[in-house]
Amino acid sequence: MAITLKTAEEIEKMRVAGRLAADVLKMIEPHVVPGVTTNELDRICHDYIVNEQQAIPAPLNYRGFPKSICTSVNHQVCHGIPSDKVLKSGDVINIDITVIKDGYHGDTSRMFAVGKIKPHAQRLNQVAYDCMKIGIEMIKPGVRLGDIGAAIQQYAEKNHCSIVREYCGHGIGKNFHEDPQVLHYGKPGTGVELKPGMIFTIEPMVNLGKRQVRLLPDDWTVVTRDRSLSAQWEHTNLVTEDGFEVLTEHPDWPL
Repeated sequence: MAITLKTAEEIEKMRVAGRLAADVLKMIEPHVVPGVTTNELDRICHDYIVNEQQAIPAPLNYRGFPKSICTSVNHQVCHGIPSDKVLKSGDVINIDITVIKDGYHGDTSRMFAVGKIKPHAQRLNQVAYDCMKIGIEMIKPGVRLGDIGAAIQQYAEKNHCSIVREYCGHGIGKNFHEDPQVLHYGKPGTGVELKPGMIFTIEPMVNLGKRQVRLLPDDWTVVTRDRSLSAQWEHTNLVTEDGFEVLTEHPDWPL
């Protein structure tokens, strides 16, 4: 699949989809409390996307995924399936939202603290956020994806964390996943050169322990091999003529 440069009309549709995805994350925030199940969070998000936004939850039935959102708790890295699991104070959870509106996708995720979390969990959440922000703020024409990946990796490792390598960011548009693949590690001066009109996610998965992961028997949920905590933040981003635009930024949560 070749990298597609989005037209002005497509970019505007991506802005709409991105705003909707951001609104879902903001809407669900007060519901992320001790005692709630991840199934309940899924139901609330599904109803909001379908009934309030008149949009489509992209994960539902995507390659057989059974739910409308991904909920990855504690040592779960990504693609956690909502279940009857009850959240407790001290948990950290990534909620990953992708909506389809008028045929275009908006994809974003963020970490939530459940009740009071421990300092090491708070530090990991911050490092993961900073990794994403560092990558996004490098976006402009002429920069290479290897430059971004290297900067993210360097920051994570400087802070005694590790970057998951098996999963990466991705181009996005009419399709949930398009080229290019956006690695969160790498070497400066390598990889695809950014051009105006490219749209892709930056979503580094950062582990407090070692980077190795494994896939659970459900064929979706990815966990850290050493059961260390993992954190991830994600935005969908547009390469502009002179920099970047975050399409999934919420006004209450500026980058």
